[in-house]
Amino acid sequence: MSMATVRAAAPRRRHASRPGRGVLVAASLADLRGPLHGPVELPIWLFWYPDRTFDLDQPGMLAWMYQIVLREASTAGDLAYLNEDMLISLWPGLFLPKGVRQAWEEQHPVLRAAAVPAA
Repeated sequence: MSMATVRAAAPRRRHASRPGRGVLVAASLADLRGPLHGPVELPIWLFWYPDRTFDLDQPGMLAWMYQIVLREASTAGDLAYLNEDMLISLWPGLFLPKGVRQAWEEQHPVLRAAAVPAA
């Protein structure tokens, strides 16, 4: 799989994905052009499990992979597994640490808007 170049904003130290770990946020959602279908194997530093392959065509696998990447990303290249449209679509239902959600919504208000239920 060819990974797109993603620019990351400065790590958000104010927010944490867990104690002592800042949140890495893409500088622009338009840079996120990751895969939407088929098998994807995450590197061990993102998902330290023997089977790190996610079949994105299976129910729930895409959201699970997004949760892992958003929580564990430490380099801009790690964010290349994400796709802008899919991230916006999945955002309201993703289970994320509070700091991860806050950091991404501060950088990208469209995500905060996506999380607000329609009236």
